Amino acid sequence: MDVHNVTADAEAFTCNAYLALGDSPTLVDAGAMPGVVDVVRDHTDHLDRVVLTHQHGDHVSELDAVLDAFECDCYAYGDHPRRTHAIEDGDTATIGDEEFEAVYTPGHAGDHLAFVSETTLFSGDVVVHDDGAFDYGSFGRTDMPGQSRERLIQSIEDLLDRMPDGVEHMYSGHGGIFHGDVRDVVETSLERASKRDPKYPDDD
Repeated sequence: MDVHNVTADAEAFTCNAYLALGDSPTLVDAGAMPGVVDVVRDHTDHLDRVVLTHQHGDHVSELDAVLDAFECDCYAYGDHPRRTHAIEDGDTATIGDEEFEAVYTPGHAGDHLAFVSETTLFSGDVVVHDDGAFDYGSFGRTDMPGQSRERLIQSIEDLLDRMPDGVEHMYSGHGGIFHGDVRDVVETSLERASKRDPKYPDDD
């Protein structure tokens, strides 16, 4: 599967929005970068769907622009005026040319989903490879209202239970793309989250 981070050159704060090409071109999250539609069009004239990991602003600010430009479907766990397909824990979704299982992973966001196939994990913000806090295994922040470290820990455990051993590609909502032993990265994230220390010094 050919995957491109279409917000890689953003100057403003945004998530990583991933365009997965293949039999069914799919955008995982729309991001918050003005002009993301033009970047997608550099790679394809057609999108089948946008799949949302969750609806924080850095993941959905450009959603209307993408949906208007490509007239495609929108898959999401949480309610949204533009959602065309509700997707829940255990449902499947085609991303690029692979079938992915949706894993409900709240804690960072109440509507958070991760998507896992036999080879690939789109983890959103539940776990990331690297960020400003940790390299090689970090996790979504949980110090804002409505977030829960305890629920995030459970979500990472659930993700590990549902993730095949052969997953080698990890595309997270922030930080770098990782190719290798994804399970080890996620296990490292769980170890760090389970210490329950503040992720950032200014966490409550």
